[in-house]
Amino acid sequence: MSKPALLSFHQALRRGFQSLENNQKLWTNVLADCNPLMVALGNLAEQSRALSNIQLPNTPLRDFPDLEERLRFKISQATDTVLGKLNEKMSSLESVRDSISNQVSAVIQLFDQNKDNLDLITMTERSATTPSLSDMLEWLQDAERHYRQQHHVQDLFHSSSTDMSIFLRRKTLLQTLRSNDVSLLESAPNRWKSLESPSADDHITDTLCKVSFFVQS
Repeated sequence: MSKPALLSFHQALRRGFQSLENNQKLWTNVLADCNPLMVALGNLAEQSRALSNIQLPNTPLRDFPDLEERLRFKISQATDTVLGKLNEKMSSLESVRDSISNQVSAVIQLFDQNKDNLDLITMTERSATTPSLSDMLEWLQDAERHYRQQHHVQDLFHSSSTDMSIFLRRKTLLQTLRSNDVSLLESAPNRWKSLESPSADDHITDTLCKVSFFVQS
């Protein structure tokens, strides 16, 4: 590979890792925003359950015959509002995922265009501050798979298995939730939390540390 072409490839890798770092922060922040919303859903479900367990006609509140209907309407409205905010967050996550995929695809395309001119020494050469091209390319692809990963997992609602990414599992979970289905709303916070992948997130952070000197050079 000529020196200008190698420089161009280095620049593409830098842009790829810079994009990964920025989007990782966005991804983390959006997921953090989702946590209190999921807690709110659980609280609203508890309120709905409590309302069902109270026999209002047998309490002093019986003098307000439409009270239960009004309370249920308010809970339903609040639930729909929270679900709407969560769906907005999912759209943000989808944008982050697509941004990472597009940036990595651009790097891969540049590599494919020049791979015939890349010898083993060029691909594996490394220094104290610059990892090898081979390693950096692999790390970017691993990161992209983290946000678009497909693996064998248990279905959210059945004993059978299905191939579904973490992102799609989150999206599917939200699509099943309805303001009038208290059981699903009650279990939603724990099911959402079960989709966290801290080890994979730590791997992304570790990768960014490995290329920090290269990106800044």
